[in-house]
Amino acid sequence: GKYQQWAKANAFISKLPGNIKAEKEKTDQAQQTINVHLTECKLSERMIPYTDKLFKKAAIEWLIATDQPTQALEHPKFKEMIDVASRAMQGVKIPGCKATCTEIMQIFKTHLTWLKVKLNVCTISFSTRPFLIYVIE
Repeated sequence: GKYQQWAKANAFISKLPGNIKAEKEKTDQAQQTINVHLTECKLSERMIPYTDKLFKKAAIEWLIATDQPTQALEHPKFKEMIDVASRAMQGVKIPGCKATCTEIMQIFKTHLTWLKVKLNVCTISFSTRPFLIYVIE
């Protein structure tokens, strides 16, 4: 009608429900047309190639952000971690806090069991208090 003609002539965006719906459908159609041309990049395609300079920068930023001593980069376990991560073909999955705590407790329990066997310790319980007896050979 007259309102639509006036709105078009004056570059006015109509807020009538029918016009809003038509504009939304037009936008959705345009989005579908764009989506056809978009392709998702795989992780390996987005990865920045390794360089010693880039690793040095990332390592120094990690030292600063986590308040680590500079000697942390020379620690054998840090080097082992980097060697393991460098073999990853599709990025590295870093465990969350809960999974890390669970694994630390499991490693500790395994170490205590090994230590108990190594020291030849046996536990004897009298009433509610356990006593440790060390067998020395």
